[in-house]
Amino acid sequence: MPYPADRERDRPWVMRTYAGHSSATASNALYRRNLAKGQTGLSVAFDLPTQTGYDPDDELAKGEVGKVGVPISHIGDMRQLFDQIPLDDANTSMTINATAMWLLALYVSVAEEQGADVSALAGTTQNDIIKEYLSRGTYVFPPGPSLRLITDMVAWTVSNVPKWNPINICSYHLQEVGATPAQEIAYAMCTAIAVLDSVRDSGQVPQDRFGEVVQRISFFVNAGVRFVEEMCKMRAFTRLWDEITLERYGIQDVKQRRFRYGVQVNSLGLTEAQPENNVQRIVLEMLAVSLSRDARARAIQLPAWNEALGLPRPWDQQWALRMQQVLAYETDLLEYEDIFAGSVVIESKVDDIIRGAREEIDRVQAMGGAVAAVESGYMKSALVSSLADRRRRVESGEDIIVGVNKFDTTEPSPLQAEGASAIETIDPIVELHAVEAIQQWRATRDSSAVEVALDSLRAAAKTDANLVDVTLACARAGVTTGEWASALRETFGEYRAPTGVSAASASGEAGTEIARVRDRVRSTGEEIGERLRMLVGKPGLDGHSNGAEQVAVRARDVGFEVVYQGIRLTPAQIVAAAVQEDVHVVGLSILSGSHLEVVPAVVDGLRAAGAGDIPVIVGGIIPPDDAAKLRERGVARVFTPKDYELTQIMDEIVTVIREVHELS
Repeated sequence: MPYPADRERDRPWVMRTYAGHSSATASNALYRRNLAKGQTGLSVAFDLPTQTGYDPDDELAKGEVGKVGVPISHIGDMRQLFDQIPLDDANTSMTINATAMWLLALYVSVAEEQGADVSALAGTTQNDIIKEYLSRGTYVFPPGPSLRLITDMVAWTVSNVPKWNPINICSYHLQEVGATPAQEIAYAMCTAIAVLDSVRDSGQVPQDRFGEVVQRISFFVNAGVRFVEEMCKMRAFTRLWDEITLERYGIQDVKQRRFRYGVQVNSLGLTEAQPENNVQRIVLEMLAVSLSRDARARAIQLPAWNEALGLPRPWDQQWALRMQQVLAYETDLLEYEDIFAGSVVIESKVDDIIRGAREEIDRVQAMGGAVAAVESGYMKSALVSSLADRRRRVESGEDIIVGVNKFDTTEPSPLQAEGASAIETIDPIVELHAVEAIQQWRATRDSSAVEVALDSLRAAAKTDANLVDVTLACARAGVTTGEWASALRETFGEYRAPTGVSAASASGEAGTEIARVRDRVRSTGEEIGERLRMLVGKPGLDGHSNGAEQVAVRARDVGFEVVYQGIRLTPAQIVAAAVQEDVHVVGLSILSGSHLEVVPAVVDGLRAAGAGDIPVIVGGIIPPDDAAKLRERGVARVFTPKDYELTQIMDEIVTVIREVHELS
């Protein structure tokens, strides 16, 4: 979006809602409704199998198809997703990382079929794999090959789709897993440095065009409710980016050095308790990235008030869109130059954040950069520790969350009077249809053309050739998402990132309550005759691991021996680990909505393995009706975000173990 002249009224930012679910057909209808309501950009949410390179009929996709986004398995799905939406007139953001090259290839191929001028396509692929190792967990390949895929995309788009943002350095999820403002800026900048260095060193872009590469680097940030601090963070981001691109890369054109960013306000900061309070949280967070003209977001997407309960309905998304429209069109916000210029208070805070960010950037660069800091586990451990400190402040009441740890008395909410129908639900038949559809697609395509395309991809992956063109050939031939990713897995291998749990520390945890629970863990172990062991598992493809990590850290701190193997485990793998480690309890964490499928599979698997006496507890975003169903299937306890006091949860887990062992 072009910037106005200094004296003009600022243009509104691109307004998006993050959306996609169940099927390409259903998501297409939702997109067209949202565009008709005045939304000015699309933000596509893909389901977890698509994000991690699996087809709907893969074992790991069970229970995950269409839950947190739209399943896109091949070019036919992409055609349907954008049916009647002219791509040469769209501004599309795609939240996709490990498989970003593949989804861009499908998008470009459909645009070509529509007759669009590919060089005029505008939009963004998130494509920030570093933060996937640190937060969301939808990585596939090791860091080195992943950086190569990003490098190839950046180089290809600069020459072929010059208006496209090939990467969106995404600090959003870093804040969700505990990053302070200084850490959020530092790790995002280190990621950008890693990408720019890789593109420069690849030799794919002439030096005299490197400014075009820098110009297309965009950022995606988180805006929390401390909106003054968040606004200062954005001013610090802007200043540091200008400094790095000038000093490190020698970019002289001020426009090419401009810090371009979009925003999703803090979804994980929304509460299940008194969810109506989320409305004012969202508005305040939106102000953080819109008040300061010198650091104003150029694209904003807002969550819905009920995202802590489940998938928002179209009406909920409309409400979020109207918040943006009221701010942009009814208020006088866009009529003024920067209203904070010259503020001593603001400048002092900005300087403080910059100072902390520079120190952390220097620390990571001294380790060898972002990739090295991922592989060593340094950044992950720092974030796990930081989030542990934040949770401690909430549990102690030092940080107040209205409706959760203070002012928690409430009247019944008319917004939730509909019960389970207050959120969007996905019919299980959606997955069955997707499985049938992918099998039908494979049966009716030109198999020989598919094999030729995949062979070319495998061969190119073993060289240093740019992989975009062979990926485009795969898209046009009818290759599936799972097949494309599988071909690259054969060459690149897979990766399991450090969990950060073993090295994490949480200061200030001593106190009477945690000491009491620690004594209870110890005494229960003595009565049973061995130290209590807990397995913490993440079944399915849900990679949001921060909750599981915090449970693992607190369990360790109260005296449990903890078995935590990270993300993306099949129920069979969890059962095998529980039996092998002879644990006393299995704790499952899941946020993707697949709990009714994968959790019972673990319970049934334990029974089949002769370990049905091992209790299973579950934590995640689980509606009350679903929680009742899980308890009926044999789950001992269900915890949701309203159960925020981890030490109390540990105490309840000890109670579960004592009940199983019939201890008084």
